[in-house]
Amino acid sequence: MMKKALIILHVESEGPGTLGEFLESYGFHLQTVKLHKEEKLPRSIQKFDAIVSMGGHMSVHDKNLYPFLKDEKEFLRKAVDKNIPILGICLGAQMIAHACGASVEKASESEVGWKNVFVTGEGRRDILFQGLSKTLQVFQWHEDTFEIPHGGTLLAIGKECPHQAFRYRNAYGLQFHVEVTEDMLNEWFETGQECENYVNVFKDIERDYYVQAQMIYANFIWFVDLCLELSGNQRGKAVL
Repeated sequence: MMKKALIILHVESEGPGTLGEFLESYGFHLQTVKLHKEEKLPRSIQKFDAIVSMGGHMSVHDKNLYPFLKDEKEFLRKAVDKNIPILGICLGAQMIAHACGASVEKASESEVGWKNVFVTGEGRRDILFQGLSKTLQVFQWHEDTFEIPHGGTLLAIGKECPHQAFRYRNAYGLQFHVEVTEDMLNEWFETGQECENYVNVFKDIERDYYVQAQMIYANFIWFVDLCLELSGNQRGKAVL
């Protein structure tokens, strides 16, 4: 049976990128919900084998400006309770942390550009980072940062922004971007020296960057398959 993944978008420019391509190549049927286009989240959570929440320029606290954030928070909390594997990237990670009761606030300084993050000891033992280097070169673009939900695990750290990746039960949050493509960088930063610099670095590391992303994606699919096996395809049981 074909697996089904829900992709949650907050802005048009921050799509799933290489993650979407990878999931489709592994036989996932992708259903995309564009919250910024006033599309509604599905009523039924249990028909999905995985949920992915992407990035966006807004804060988790901007519910007055973006009412869909309140709906998404409740949706993600239900998905956690139903043991459906979740992956959040940038804003998506902050939304997961927020939904699980952790604080999300302005970071001491914003991060933009190519940075290194460092996998913790717990991260090296976690399924998501199996086979990866202890140091990951990633793309950053955020002003806020999340605390780790109570009972969660810090999986990766950074110099400017300490909390870079976490796991809470069946949910993973990545503050950084691994899904970016050259086209996405050009769309995000448009023109100028800054954009040129980011794109030039991307071209230099593109092959290794894609391999790194593929390993994270493959490990997440491994996690999805494990969840399905443990639950016997029956959602709603506390299997993790």
